[in-house]
Amino acid sequence: MPKEEISFSIQGGTPLSGEVVTNRSKNGAVALLAASLLNKGTTTLLNVPKIEEVNRLIEVLESIGVSVAWDDHTLTITPPETIDLNAIDRDAATRTRSILMFIGPLLHHFKAFELPQSGGCTLGLRSIRSHLWALERFGVEIEAKTDHYSIEHTKLTPETIVFYESSDTATINALLAAACIPGTSVLKYVSANYQVQEVCGFLQKLGVGIEGIGSTTLTVTGISHINTNVTYSVAEDPTDAMFFIAAAVVTKSTLTIKRAPIEFLEVELFVLEKMGLNYDVKEVGTSENGITKLADIVVRPSELVCFPEKIHARPYPGMNIDNLPFFAVIATQAEGTTLIHDWVYEKRAIYYTEMDKLGAETQLLDPHRLNVMGPRRLRGAVLVCPPALRPATILLIAMLAAEGSSTLRNVYSINRGYEDIAARLRTIGAKVEAFEG
Repeated sequence: MPKEEISFSIQGGTPLSGEVVTNRSKNGAVALLAASLLNKGTTTLLNVPKIEEVNRLIEVLESIGVSVAWDDHTLTITPPETIDLNAIDRDAATRTRSILMFIGPLLHHFKAFELPQSGGCTLGLRSIRSHLWALERFGVEIEAKTDHYSIEHTKLTPETIVFYESSDTATINALLAAACIPGTSVLKYVSANYQVQEVCGFLQKLGVGIEGIGSTTLTVTGISHINTNVTYSVAEDPTDAMFFIAAAVVTKSTLTIKRAPIEFLEVELFVLEKMGLNYDVKEVGTSENGITKLADIVVRPSELVCFPEKIHARPYPGMNIDNLPFFAVIATQAEGTTLIHDWVYEKRAIYYTEMDKLGAETQLLDPHRLNVMGPRRLRGAVLVCPPALRPATILLIAMLAAEGSSTLRNVYSINRGYEDIAARLRTIGAKVEAFEG
């Protein structure tokens, strides 16, 4: 398990410069780890980020008998003859909501099983009803108990499923269930987000038929058995690219973000353009999966104004829900009042008010809506990371812009999704050091 008491010390107020290469996707990687449970052969995943969320799922996989070997950023995953869920690492499983995506593949190993209740970010009530309603059409029953989920079925049959909510993880669970159900299943009104496209590309390499990648309707032609030695590369992470875009904006820096997955950033860049950001985009091809289009983005110092409409997330192709928090810290440097509407999570907007301790001025209208007044001169402070990944990262970004010394304590929540972020920031001129305590 991780050493949690890692903190960052930051000397802020220094412009960044140079270039940074976008890291690979946290959400794509954890979804592919879950998908590997479908395969009786060896799965080799390339370019896997070494982050805490991945570490937790590896601990779960190893505890149930799966062999997982690291070689730099390559993971080789070899399944056992029989998975032993009785030996599951409950502590690791409860620390990540990604464990939910194990339900889909485990349906093909067991008629009845239990999984520990999942955790991850503390963002208020996060129902699994979208998973339940999707999977029940295949013949699955899921019951949420006090500390675990109870899952059972008698026979899985191909179906047409209508999603009432375009949940990323529920879509992936349904994909992983349909992948090994012979026949054709149609998933309608699903998420078309980057991690879903990632899983679709992987399943195609395993021989599963999938049509409609990138759309809200997926037609899946399942196969009864998968035993294929497969190699697949994790694609680039739009939220990693957005972190560095936001860091460049608030520090008024010239910075090149290379190999950014541009189709998952275009709405964000449009909003920033309307706020006055000066930037260029140069397309540079596709990622190794042949699906994810990449571009180099050059951000330049700009005088920003507030966006005239509320800034809110929507399912892809709208603004990514994980990118929305970055606009809260960006808004601290924009002239006027910016309304951030974080409608998905009950508590996340409350965490944004922590920026006030760095000199920001915010007004919490309700648990979902926040006014950010700007521009404001940020100053150093000592803060403790919120127990949620994206709100924690915007505090780090604010500290990069804040004059003087800052300390961000207990950065485990950042390390869940960002690999060696302090070291990467130092390569572009930031004064950030990690220390224990």
